[in-house]
Amino acid sequence: MTSSRSLLRVFGALLLAATLAGCNETKNPGYQGWIEADMIFVSPDEPGRVIKLNVREGDQVKAGAPLYSVDDDLQKADLNQNNATLANAQQTYDRAAALNKTGSGTQANLDSAVSALRVAEARVNTSQTRLTRRSAFAPVSGSIQQIYFREGEMVPGQRPVLSIMPPGNMKVRFFVGEADLPKFALGDEVRVTCDNCAADLTAKIYFIATMAEYTPPVIYSLEERNKLVYLIQARPDKPDALRVGQPVSVFLNAKAQ
Repeated sequence: MTSSRSLLRVFGALLLAATLAGCNETKNPGYQGWIEADMIFVSPDEPGRVIKLNVREGDQVKAGAPLYSVDDDLQKADLNQNNATLANAQQTYDRAAALNKTGSGTQANLDSAVSALRVAEARVNTSQTRLTRRSAFAPVSGSIQQIYFREGEMVPGQRPVLSIMPPGNMKVRFFVGEADLPKFALGDEVRVTCDNCAADLTAKIYFIATMAEYTPPVIYSLEERNKLVYLIQARPDKPDALRVGQPVSVFLNAKAQ
C-alpha cells in the first residue's frame, strides 16, 4: 500500500511538472519562423533536349558527380567546322612562314596568317568548352531537391534542370519586434522547436536586418500584424533534422525554457 502511494505521488509530480512546462511554453511561445534554404540551381548554357538523368529527387551527391546530359549534335557540328577552319589556317600559316624564310613572302602576309591561326584556335577551344558543358556535374555536395526537366524534355538555356541543397545552406528565418531586437546579437545561439522535432535543436544567428519591415503574412498573429519587425536568420546545428518550409518557434536562450 505504501509503495502504491509512493508511485502515485511520483506520477502526480511528473504530471504537474509537465503541466507547468506546457503553461510556460504557452506563456512564452517564442518567435514564429520557418525553415528556408539557399538552393544551388544547375543549368545548361544553351537550350537542348535532356537525354540522360543520372540522379533522382532525394539522392545525395558529391561535388563532381554527373547529374545530367543534354543533346550535343549542334555543338559537335560546330566543333568539326572550327577544326576544319583551324586546319586551313594552319596550312596558310605554314606556307606564309616558309615563304617569309626564303624572302618570297611579306611580313604582312605572315602577320595575317598568324592572326587567323590564333582566331581559329580560340574558336576551337570555345567549341570544345560548349561541347563539354553539355554534361553537367554537381558543383557542390548535397541532396537533389527538385528536378524540373526530365529525359526527353526541352530545356531553355540558363533554365535549371535541377536544384541541389547543400546542408550548410539551411537557415532559420524569424522576425522580432523593435523592443526585443536588443536581446539578439550575431553569434547568439537560439533554441528551435517544431512539431515532432527533436528537443535539442539549436541554431546560431548570422544575420540581423538593419531595416524594419512589416510583419510578413506567413506569421498569423493578430497582435503582431500591424507592427514593424526585423528579420533574423540563423544556421541550424542539425540541418538534417529540419525540412524546408517547416514552421518553427525560436527561443532566445538555447538552454532556457
